Amino acid sequence: MDTNDWNARKLLELSGGYWAGCAAQAAVRLDVFTALADGPRDERELAEALGCAPRSFSMLATALVALGLPRREGEKLVAPERVAALLSRASPDYLGFIIEHHAHLMPSWTRLAETVRAGHPGTVERVSRMGGDEERRAFLLGMFNIARLQAEKVAHALDLSGKRTLIDVGGGPGTYAVHFCKRNPGLEATIFDLPTTEPFARKIVADHGLAGRIGFTGGDFLAGLLPKGQDVAWLSQVLHGETPADAARLLKNAADCLNRGGLLCVQEFALDDDRGGPPHAALFSLNMLVRTEGGQAYTVGEIVRMMRAAGALEVRALDVELPNACRVLVGRMP
Repeated sequence: MDTNDWNARKLLELSGGYWAGCAAQAAVRLDVFTALADGPRDERELAEALGCAPRSFSMLATALVALGLPRREGEKLVAPERVAALLSRASPDYLGFIIEHHAHLMPSWTRLAETVRAGHPGTVERVSRMGGDEERRAFLLGMFNIARLQAEKVAHALDLSGKRTLIDVGGGPGTYAVHFCKRNPGLEATIFDLPTTEPFARKIVADHGLAGRIGFTGGDFLAGLLPKGQDVAWLSQVLHGETPADAARLLKNAADCLNRGGLLCVQEFALDDDRGGPPHAALFSLNMLVRTEGGQAYTVGEIVRMMRAAGALEVRALDVELPNACRVLVGRMP
């Protein structure tokens, strides 16, 4: 946005923008759209079914209608087909887990000014070790929600012909391993992540009929050696959770597990080299500030330099357009 285009109205809209997000998060946490997926529901009856006070539920419903999510038809609430597809738990396109994850992030963001002043958050949790069971579930399945939107496109753009083995480092629920294997019938993959991730990953792999080709190895990618003999190392959205030193060490660990001529692949919300944007990467970097001890978004140039320091040659950007200016960098080992 042109800096001369700001005015009081736009600044106030920016400052209060979280109101709409919180309303959507509340609707997901109360399961409003799952209840509406089978058809219109009387508003008072729906409030009772969801265990909500009628007055307060009506106020939330009014906000959701004003935002264009459901609509009112007399005394009934109706969810448009596309909204129900995205926000009903019964739908294969459900995005609610990532919205729940956003709700879990809210307390940390309210302390942003204090965190910037102090230089670190008051409470630190390694991204891959998120909170309790509910928060971890929302995080991991939320990552599946996000990755599912672009994994097929990435798998189509990344040429893995002739590659036999792939390691999905910090792969969480294994979305990318699944799509790479679906795209490349001769490929086998290993998801490497903390042991607490394994049940989620194995279920998603089994749901896609790939249990025979995708395995899981539990461990800490900074503490131990990654399984050797890989043709491809895929690191999607893991560098930003680490300090610059640990991010460089992680890339070196990944490079060291590759065969000659193997591919070192990094996907990140990367900043432009002049740090002028894109907006999502800049704001995501603040998310790392309030949630980790040293994580941050890195510039494209910083990632390329770390990949080259790890031994990768011919580092290039993958020619694929992804949401939120997400970027994929691919380097070839000697």
